[in-house]
Amino acid sequence: MPQHHPVQPALLAHDVVRTLGDRRVLDGISLTAAPGRRIGLIGENGVGKSTLLRVLAGVDTPDAGSVTRPADLGFLHQEMPYDAGATIAVVLDEALREAREDLAELDRLGTELAHVPEDDPTHQDLLDSYGRRLEQAQDRESWDADRRAALVLDGLGLGALGHDRTLGSLSGGQRGRLALAALLVRRPSALLLDEPTNHLDDDAAGFLEAQLRDLPGTMVAASHDRAFLDAVCTDLIDLDPAVDGPVRYGGGYSAYLAEKRAERQRWERRYAEEQEELAQLRQAAGVTAHRVAPDRGPTDNEKMGYGHRAGRVQSQISRRVRNATRRLEELERNRVGEPPRPLRFTPGELATCGADDSGPLVSLLDVRIPGRLPLSGLEVSPADRLLVTGGNGAGKSTLLAVLAGRLPIEGEVHRRRGLTVGLLTQDTAFERPERTVRDTYERTLGARWAEKVPLSSLGLIHETDRDKPVGQLSVGQRRRLALALLVARPPQLLLLDEPTNHLSPALCDELEAALGPGPGAIVVASHDRWLRRRWQGRALQLKS
Repeated sequence: MPQHHPVQPALLAHDVVRTLGDRRVLDGISLTAAPGRRIGLIGENGVGKSTLLRVLAGVDTPDAGSVTRPADLGFLHQEMPYDAGATIAVVLDEALREAREDLAELDRLGTELAHVPEDDPTHQDLLDSYGRRLEQAQDRESWDADRRAALVLDGLGLGALGHDRTLGSLSGGQRGRLALAALLVRRPSALLLDEPTNHLDDDAAGFLEAQLRDLPGTMVAASHDRAFLDAVCTDLIDLDPAVDGPVRYGGGYSAYLAEKRAERQRWERRYAEEQEELAQLRQAAGVTAHRVAPDRGPTDNEKMGYGHRAGRVQSQISRRVRNATRRLEELERNRVGEPPRPLRFTPGELATCGADDSGPLVSLLDVRIPGRLPLSGLEVSPADRLLVTGGNGAGKSTLLAVLAGRLPIEGEVHRRRGLTVGLLTQDTAFERPERTVRDTYERTLGARWAEKVPLSSLGLIHETDRDKPVGQLSVGQRRRLALALLVARPPQLLLLDEPTNHLSPALCDELEAALGPGPGAIVVASHDRWLRRRWQGRALQLKS
């Protein structure tokens, strides 16, 4: 059997530039993704993760630079390239097409080889073709493709769906999982994924991670899912601003956290040391030059020996001034940029206590929402920290809406008089999309309160984004603004529905830290495995 090695080349990007509107989103990005490397792209919303994936995939053309990609590259699109009437069977047939072509071609070449004598001039070419196709089939595990298709559908929670179901009859989450399944069945030699764990429960996410770790090719994924990054990635590329541009870190998310902190400290130290040297050089090149100006006479205590030494001293000082000036010019040309102040989520308390700390804030008894939520009983105390978990459709969002008093229900609900409640929903929309971030913040809170808790003090919205209309913000930026409005004026009961969705990993870490003990009650509904593993409060699991 021929020696087995990867057939496809690495995925390569060289000095890629991409400008959207008046903003340079990618500025000279280079990337090498060799077979066996699984690269995670991380960073704040808007730093260019999705743009880079689209350029790597060939969906967008870079304004400068080049990309070399394998011919069979697979890209997880937000929407599948099929109309609503196409069936699951059609999607699977397309996903299995390459594997079936491999097997058909191996049959054809094998038959030809059996009929061509070894001394025939075409025999060696046929043998080479057979070897290349065999390696490709082994990479794709083409013999196992049909069984793998059934396994993947089952692993992603789609096994019970009939193959005659149309895409139009599926939910958005099911369509997303089917697109992911099709890529895993194909096993392309390069796989590009944008937030691949969205819409996945724990079992499906664990299944996906095992599948990706087993791929022989390369993977590049943009993700905010810290558990996914830790479980799958061999490298992380942080697209947030850094002294020498985007930084590539070896290892998963845990290794990245330690190295990122050390890298930021090195940058700050290097900048501070350079600023100190610049100040000294400016002093040497400016003030010292003035002190030894040719028309300056000696002071009284310099008169002894002045004539004898003046020429030599003047020459030495002039040389020092020239050296300082030269070094100053060099540093000015190549100076280290000032570390940008990163977004740091810096709220006061997320929730506040009322005048009366005795008894529950809210109590539910035999609550029913037909078809959505049965709950025999629940009490939320004044300083509670409650995590609500459960699969898709278990009723997590419904329970938060009930606690907020936004849904009519059957059963008993007792809510403390005067209770203030804040709810961060999954879908964030603002009534006046034309208003700027700054204006929205001030009008919602009122001028006095917005002045008392300035938006800048919370570390959730960059200064450059505060004069944008809210309708132009990304999903993540809109969620950060909604969170800012809630915590600027802390309620007694804060309800957070999937708060880490669409936030950068760093901001998720900071939000998680802020959810610790403190006044007021906080109820969080989350599928975020990283957050759930570290949760210190109570937990309530809803059954689907």
